[in-house]
Amino acid sequence: MSFPSVLFIRPDDQSAAGRAPEPDYFPDLNLDQVVASITAGREEYDLAPFFHARLSSVEAVEYRHEVFGDLEDAALSAGIDEFAAQMRDMRRRLGQAGKLRHRHQRASWFLDAAEIYSDAVAVLARTLEERRLVSRGLRSIRDHAVGYARSGEFETLRADIRRVREALASVRCCLKITDGSVTVTRYEGEADYGAEVLAAFEKFKQAETKSYRVAYHDYVDMNHVEEAILDRVALLYPEAFATLDTFYERHRTYPDRTVEVFDREVQFYLAYRTFIAGLAAAGLPFCHPEVSRAAKRIGGREIFDVALAGKLVKERTQVITNDFHLDGPERVIVVTGPNQGGKTTFARTFGQLHHLAALGCPVPGRQARLSLCDQLFTHFERGENLADLSGKLHDDLVRVHDILERATDASIVIMNEVFTSTTLHDAVTLGTRVLEKIIALDLLCVCVTFVDEFAALGPSTVSMVAAAVPGNPALRTYRIVRRPADGLSYAMAIADKYGITYDRLIERINARAEGRLAS
Repeated sequence: MSFPSVLFIRPDDQSAAGRAPEPDYFPDLNLDQVVASITAGREEYDLAPFFHARLSSVEAVEYRHEVFGDLEDAALSAGIDEFAAQMRDMRRRLGQAGKLRHRHQRASWFLDAAEIYSDAVAVLARTLEERRLVSRGLRSIRDHAVGYARSGEFETLRADIRRVREALASVRCCLKITDGSVTVTRYEGEADYGAEVLAAFEKFKQAETKSYRVAYHDYVDMNHVEEAILDRVALLYPEAFATLDTFYERHRTYPDRTVEVFDREVQFYLAYRTFIAGLAAAGLPFCHPEVSRAAKRIGGREIFDVALAGKLVKERTQVITNDFHLDGPERVIVVTGPNQGGKTTFARTFGQLHHLAALGCPVPGRQARLSLCDQLFTHFERGENLADLSGKLHDDLVRVHDILERATDASIVIMNEVFTSTTLHDAVTLGTRVLEKIIALDLLCVCVTFVDEFAALGPSTVSMVAAAVPGNPALRTYRIVRRPADGLSYAMAIADKYGITYDRLIERINARAEGRLAS
């Protein structure tokens, strides 16, 4: 490939993704929390834009599936991890070199960084060459890395590093320290007083005891005395330090751009694999979904909210999974049932699945067949804005209207408890008109609602209900099952559980009144 990248097939996609802002629907779907967890500890790579930008073609999604598949090779992943660690060390040393005042010390740190970089490139080329690669992305990087490692440019860099190291290894000097002065001379075979002192006290050595040594801070910057000593050493060995200075000037721009880009891009995969590893270890399934631009036949088995799962796994709490499917003319899933039954979680899961699938990532579930949408819209209930005198209903209508104006037949809409601020009659009327428009546009949609009538608008709608425990409807199963809306909110069961039904309240009032009369 003329464009080596593990994330993108085309250069235009790469440049656009690097600037991608957080989508509007992220907070509603808790994807902002997911991305924060994925990228934690990797802030230097600025990975968030990669997790914001959805891919637009099935080929681009499958391109990333291939890379994820290759990275299941433990030896390959370990080699890339080693390469990445060396590149981090290189950047740290380069950053420190840029802060140093003394030119010889700055050039020395620069040399260290260049040597670490050359070792990192060698590790990368060797790792990619030794492993059997299937993905087009990693094969393109392998071809570039191997070719670069054998290039005259890279061989010159390695040879210059060895030459400077050999020159500096020949530098040996003596320091004569007296009151108020330090004399620097070439080493001429003088006795090593340090070794003599250690030998003299060796006979007093006893068993290991508690150490009372004081740890001093190892500051990188030299003080004025150290700088003066280094200047005099350089005067004694001008050829060696001239070699160091020449290396610094000749290789100021040594990092290869493609190697640097790969170092960042591959973190997308490593970060996501690390994030889902803990969930997979808890028994939660992930899969590479089948994606399509045109087909509206979608579904998923054992799907779950990945943001919620991360919290529940840490708390050692069971994560409930669900299934769904849409076939034939079905486009809209209407989710009804009691509060706190998992309806909103299901809606979030549906949105998370489609966003993660459009990133080319494994999605939470045993199996999934999803739509590669052009846009994803959410309308989740918001608290009333007291500064907005037009009211909550007006805000809901404006937001829904904006969605319907922008949506295409390739879009997905997720609505959660819309029009709750008005009467039931008005909610039915307004919600019906909105869903009829969504059906007319042929959009895929999940609608969480308290209005059961929405589930029976026609063959395009599918009813799913938040289930309760049989025989004890006050308890939730958090499973969303495909069945007709039953109109039950289980309020009576909860009221009976706590003794606040009408009959129970009348009994208690009468009993208390009789007690007062008797007294």
